[in-house]
Amino acid sequence: LCPVKQLISLESPRFHPHAKGKNIRLDGQLRRATRKNSFCNGITFSHRPVRLYEKVRLRLTGVHTGWSGALRFGFTSLDPSELASADIPKYACPDLVTRPGYWAKALPERLALKDNVLSFWADRHGRVFYSINDGEPILFHCGLSIGCPLWAIIDIYGITQEVTLLGECFIVLFSYTVLSSAVAAKMANLQLNNYSQLIPCCSSSSTTSSSSASTAFNVPRVVRGLPSPLDNDLHFHPIRGSDVILSADRSAACIHFLDSSRTLVFSDRPLRVGETLYVEVGHLGLPYFGALLFGLTSCDPSSLHAGDLPADPEVLLDRKEYWVVHRGFPMPCSGDVLSFSLLPNGEVHHGVNGTGRGRLLCVDSSQVLWAFFTLHGAVNRLRILGKKSATWRPDSSKPNPQNKCRLNSRTNLTAPSSPLSPPVSPTLSASELPSSGKNGECTVCFDQEVDTVIYTCGHMCLCNDCGLKLKRQINACCPICRRPIKDVIKTYRP
Repeated sequence: LCPVKQLISLESPRFHPHAKGKNIRLDGQLRRATRKNSFCNGITFSHRPVRLYEKVRLRLTGVHTGWSGALRFGFTSLDPSELASADIPKYACPDLVTRPGYWAKALPERLALKDNVLSFWADRHGRVFYSINDGEPILFHCGLSIGCPLWAIIDIYGITQEVTLLGECFIVLFSYTVLSSAVAAKMANLQLNNYSQLIPCCSSSSTTSSSSASTAFNVPRVVRGLPSPLDNDLHFHPIRGSDVILSADRSAACIHFLDSSRTLVFSDRPLRVGETLYVEVGHLGLPYFGALLFGLTSCDPSSLHAGDLPADPEVLLDRKEYWVVHRGFPMPCSGDVLSFSLLPNGEVHHGVNGTGRGRLLCVDSSQVLWAFFTLHGAVNRLRILGKKSATWRPDSSKPNPQNKCRLNSRTNLTAPSSPLSPPVSPTLSASELPSSGKNGECTVCFDQEVDTVIYTCGHMCLCNDCGLKLKRQINACCPICRRPIKDVIKTYRP
């Protein structure tokens, strides 16, 4: 037996003529609902139950920016016809959703733009999905009771003043038929591809995660300029932000909810000098800010607790380990392949689809460094494609430019040389490591001359620019002895 999809045409739901908030006015066709006063008392319902997988489609035809908050929507298992006017509260959230049989949440305000088309539906697992302008589906809510009829809830709230239900819609039904093994295999692959499009992230199921993750990133690699073959010994670490879901093989990291905030993910082993890491990006294609953040740290992720990982990785800069964070990536396209190369001199170079984009940041390459990312804004998927190793043969006739990199405005880092940092990389011997203040160079930028003394420990190992930057950090401490920095004092030589 194999499921076969059938499209069934239905007349779209209309607004219930009687079950509505006191500020709602309906047109004669029960398709347009307008909130006339205030910012609340705008709850409406569908006039009939909505079937599973049936999309409720509406256009935001009226938006007023004088309020805050936006449309709330969801489902109820209670017949709106049995509601008296006095029983309809001002707000769907929290008034309705605290009652049994009601499920609703708010549309992110940045998506509540005039003339945007919102579609939402429920599936047989009790999950609610939505999409904007027929874009990629987003998991919105879980836990619906699907053993009974479900009516749509639309609360015309805040900046949303008017919505119009759109016309004819379709739902997908499955019938079962006996197919040959070859046809069944093709149908199974087709269904898996369609399912991976419905769920914008990797599934938590051990049997489908790896396949779903693979089909979710279906851009041909050769088109993206990906070298081959790649080594596949690098994956995401099990320790991750609470909003992140990993595929079974930990090659793909996904976030289910648009407003997910705790999205830190780490590599499961350090990135070695000379290695290039390749990752593939997936995103929703929606018009809002935020994309991707990348960094390197000497902190072993195994020593962290998932519940303690912050929403903003820059909070981690106050820890004693070595952290370098870069934000400000340009918005990638879905399917773009990004590369990150750690060079022996501490420079980290990056590329997009096989084209080098130059130096991204500078790090202390004597440290053992794990890579980390956060997924923000439109970026909701990241997959490690593999890594490529290069054989580095430094020219002995030239001086070794150890870490002679300047900080840029998009890079933040902690002070190096922490005694709590992990041991140095085995690729560099102790004799090859730069000593503090060697040749009068600043131990942070390795570029400017040392001209600043740290109070109270008295160490003189920084240039004035780096000293001032270090002093401004919370819990700033000396790069050598780790004693707190109370002040930095510039010195002058005759």
